[in-house]
Amino acid sequence: MTADEAMTLNSNGDGATVRLTIPARAEYITLCRLALTGIARVRSLSDELLADLKLALTEAASNSVRHAYGEDRPGVVEISYELLPDRLVIEVTDEGGGFDPGEAKGAPEELSEGGLGIAIIRAIADAVEIGRQPDGRGSRLRFEKALN
Repeated sequence: MTADEAMTLNSNGDGATVRLTIPARAEYITLCRLALTGIARVRSLSDELLADLKLALTEAASNSVRHAYGEDRPGVVEISYELLPDRLVIEVTDEGGGFDPGEAKGAPEELSEGGLGIAIIRAIADAVEIGRQPDGRGSRLRFEKALN
């Protein structure tokens, strides 16, 4: 693991949280999926559920990589995986220009490529939150899926 990449694990009695920080470059999105595969081994998830979660995560991370930073501006994408007894919560954040959730609410035929990604995430997840980070910088996409 290099200085550009970091992974941490926090655990409490109710669950565990893994945080992964990657460079905002497409070739690093695979690491997000690999971390999710490792987390899935802690809890037996069906192959179908794991594939759906990987798709949603890939769409979320791709949006940050694609839209958060300009071509010449380096940045990072942070992914948090919170494994709770009854659900998995995944949060993808960046410190880019932010995201307008209203842009992703149209009918599928009205959505751009990124908007289709948001529609896919909404179709897979049980709950989705999209907006700015609490400090007002960058974007935050949080989704959760029940594991029962």
